[in-house]
Amino acid sequence: MNDSPSPPRLLVFDMDDVMLRYDVDARRAAMARMAGLSIADVEQLIWTSGIEDASDIGELSPEAYVAAIGAALGVPFGREDWLRTRALAMTLDMEMVNLVADLSKRVPIALLTNNGFIMREHFDVLVPGLREVFGPAMHVAAEFGGKKPAPAIYKGVAALYGVAPEEAVMIDDKIANVEGALAAGLRAHCFTGIDELRRFLRDLPI
Repeated sequence: MNDSPSPPRLLVFDMDDVMLRYDVDARRAAMARMAGLSIADVEQLIWTSGIEDASDIGELSPEAYVAAIGAALGVPFGREDWLRTRALAMTLDMEMVNLVADLSKRVPIALLTNNGFIMREHFDVLVPGLREVFGPAMHVAAEFGGKKPAPAIYKGVAALYGVAPEEAVMIDDKIANVEGALAAGLRAHCFTGIDELRRFLRDLPI
C-alpha cells in the first residue's frame, strides 16, 4: 500500500509576512502623522472599528474604503495616501520570491491575501516583483466574499483553478488561517520562516 502524499496541483501563498515583511505599525504611524493622532488611535479608528475588515470582505469599494478612512481620521485621505502608507509597510522577501519562482516551474501557484479590492487594483504598483512571479494568479479575499480563515475562501480558490481542495496547499503565517484551510480540505503549512517551509516542501512530491 502506498501511503505517500499525492502531488499538489496548486500551491497558494499568503502575501503579508510570507512573501513580504509587513510592518503594520509603520503604516499606522504614517496615517497618525497625517491626522495628528497616535498609532493606538489609528488602530482603533480604522482596524478595531471594522473599516479594514469591511474592505477585506468586499463590503467597501475602493472609493468607499478610502472615504471611510478619511472620515474616521478627520482629514482628506485618497488612493494616493493609501498607496503611500501601504507601501511604507511592505518589503519584499527576495529569498521567498526566488523560491516561489522556482516552484512555479513545477506546480501552479497562486497568491491569496486578506485584502480588499483596492489592493487588487494596485498589486502592480505595490508589489511588481510578485506580479512577475504570480502573473494573473494574485487574489484578494474580497473576490470570494469573505476573508480567511473562512473555509469557503479556500474552496473558492481551489475551484477557480479547477482543483479539488485536497489537491491544493496553503502557506500562511497565521495559525487560524492554516486551520481554516485544513477545515476546507486543503493541506497547509504555518509559515515561520523559509527554512521550515523548505522542509515542509521536501515532504511533498513536487
